[in-house]
Amino acid sequence: MGKITVVCLLVCFLTTLSYAQLPGGNAFIGYSYLNADLVSGSRTSLNGWNGSVEGKVLPFIGLVGDLSGHYGSPSVVSGGFCPVPVGSLPGGCVATTNSTTSEYNFLFGPRASFPIGKFRPFVHALLGAGHLSESASISSTSFADALGGGIDYHLIPLISWRIQADALQTRFFSSTQNNVRVSTGIVVHF
Repeated sequence: MGKITVVCLLVCFLTTLSYAQLPGGNAFIGYSYLNADLVSGSRTSLNGWNGSVEGKVLPFIGLVGDLSGHYGSPSVVSGGFCPVPVGSLPGGCVATTNSTTSEYNFLFGPRASFPIGKFRPFVHALLGAGHLSESASISSTSFADALGGGIDYHLIPLISWRIQADALQTRFFSSTQNNVRVSTGIVVHF
């Protein structure tokens, strides 16, 4: 009977101690815009979503898991370089076609933040992977990283609004793409 009591007290103590060590965190979900540098060398606009979960390890430092998905139908030139992509042109140049493009990014890393009244600015450095798929026929998965930050504006208890911008770099098909990702949405604090 004594061992069971000691185990129960130890479990209660460790649970309380571990809970006291966590300063909290937040979860974010919202709209995201990606100005993507595609493999073909052209830039395109992709729309989608961005979500993240941050767990605080210190009052001003957290660890972040960030997921995003962006989708669009950029114009792709087939048949070579076309200075004017309209219809079929001489020299084997063919009109532009729309391809279906989707890009997913899975990133993790540290975030530093500090409250200033109703605002909470933050910066982060995230590393992970990205996956690009064009017209469901070609795809690539690569290393990805994002350097950026943003600001949360406190709306009501436990709820904030976030605006975030990142310089997102991917390496699809062994070439480097420099992208800009801008996200906005709701943050729930816990």
